[in-house]
Amino acid sequence: MVTFQRILLATDFSETSAYAAEHATLLAKTFGAALHVLHVLESEMPLMTDGLAYLPSNFYEEMEKSAAEQLEAVIPREDRDKLAVTLVMRRGAPFLEIIHYARDQHMDLIVLGTHGRGALAHVFMGNIAEKVVRKAPCPVLTVRHPRHEFVMP
Repeated sequence: MVTFQRILLATDFSETSAYAAEHATLLAKTFGAALHVLHVLESEMPLMTDGLAYLPSNFYEEMEKSAAEQLEAVIPREDRDKLAVTLVMRRGAPFLEIIHYARDQHMDLIVLGTHGRGALAHVFMGNIAEKVVRKAPCPVLTVRHPRHEFVMP
């Protein structure tokens, strides 16, 4: 029988990630598993205005503060009280940080949403879910929001 003791939910705070969170929470409850919720702040990039790099002095602090507040809200308080939930924020390339965290923390399952972007967007932006599936040290459950149409690349 398959069992999960440590589940990693990777979130970007999107509607699709919220739907994946419902699945991860249900799985954690079903298996009595610890649930780790990870958000990765993208690698630092300056904002461009008029061809010049501009970055407000408190930009990253504000970004981290906002992400921390959103991370607190991913799993409802009533579920967090019942489950062993660990909230984690990292900075870097999302797919790499997800894979490294899963490996370092010995996760049994990774749960994340997939957006089903079109072919052109996939070529330019890549697909975090696809990269995680290919490189993960454990099984990966990708969750597509039922209201979002999947576009074949």
